[in-house]
Formats: sequence, C-alpha cells, structure tokens
Amino acid sequence: MKGLSACAVFAGFLVAGGLLVPGISGRSAKVPTRAIPQAVAAALSDVDPQEALGSKTAPIVMEIFSDYQCPACKMLFLSTNRPLIDDYVTTGKVYLIHRDFPLPSHAHSRVAARYSRAASKIGRLEVVKQALFENQEKWEQTGDVDSVVARVLAPAEMTKVRALVKGGTLDAMIDKDYTLGQTYHVNTTPTTIFHSKGQTFPYAGMMNYEILKQFLNQLLAQR
Repeated sequence: MKGLSACAVFAGFLVAGGLLVPGISGRSAKVPTRAIPQAVAAALSDVDPQEALGSKTAPIVMEIFSDYQCPACKMLFLSTNRPLIDDYVTTGKVYLIHRDFPLPSHAHSRVAARYSRAASKIGRLEVVKQALFENQEKWEQTGDVDSVVARVLAPAEMTKVRALVKGGTLDAMIDKDYTLGQTYHVNTTPTTIFHSKGQTFPYAGMMNYEILKQFLNQLLAQR
C-alpha cells in the first residue's frame, strides 16, 4: 500500500483514562484504557532484550508494532524515535520495545523483518533499522533488502546476518510479535501500545514528537 493513509488510521485527539493530547487534524479519537491481559503481561516479562532499548524498570513501557515497508512507520522512526530515545529512554523513563508486524499486503516487509531480526542478534539492530527505513522506496520496488543492509554492516557482520536469515529460525520470532499484536487487536501500522501503572493505552497511527512528549509527561505525572 502506498502513502501514509495505507498504514495509519487516525490523528486527532488522544483521549485515554482522562488524558488529553491534541493531535494534528483536530478530529477526536477515543483510545480505550485497558487492564493488562494475562497473555500481554507474560509477553512483557519475556521481552527479547536485543529488540528493546532502555531499562525494564522504567515507569512507561512502549511497544511499537511496525512494518518496514510502511511509510508512516518510516516517518515515526526517522522523526520521532531519536528524540524519544534521547529524552525518555536513556533517562530511564521509557522502556522501548520494537515489535515486528509485517502486513500481508506488503510483499517484502517480512524479508526486511528477517534481516532486522538477524541484525539484532549481533547487536546491530538500530543501524539496520535506520538503513531499511531510509532506503524504503528503493528496496520495496525490487525486494533487494540484502544489498541495503550490506552497505551498513561490515563483511563479517553481513556473513553472520545472512546465515541467520537462511537458518529459518527468525520467522517464529516475527510470528510471536504478530500474534501478540493480534491480542491487542492491531490491524494497522504503526500501532503503539503504552503501558503505565497497570493499564494499557493503544494508539494507532503516526504521532509527532511534540504530541508524544505531552502524552508521556502526563503519564509520568499520574499518581
């Protein structure tokens, strides 16, 4: 699917458990507050540390369900993730978890997810994520994910990544994330699930950093 509308479903007011964050369009979008289901609680206690950044004891946990071929996911990663990491993740306020959610309509997104998973196993997830999103328009036309990744990894690293991709063990990890997303009723990317003080706050769509910052600060201020 082409364009941001293919992957993002709304941008308006985020209303969750009494929290109000103004969005871009001025429309309203009610976001339910839910208690954490048992299956979700188990998933949060069994996070692959190579797919996450920050401290597991942070007061806020953010799970971002993402598709490497999704334009809105690209925008979220390139414009929002870096200040989020600098201001909230490295300061111990947010534990940030990447979740793979390759949409069936995107022909090459699962291949890209395999390469990113392999890169995470050798400690190179973030650099490969950057390369995949920055070069999205290029590899989505040809499916040549391999050459994009090879440009940012050393030859020895790339040998390890290719071996992992060919090993056939990565799909189970991707499917685990996808199944978890279905538990949350994720059907579009990006979808971000916020966890704070025993409740979940799901938000589907692109959120710019200033809006996200307001919301995170309100969560942190809650008692």
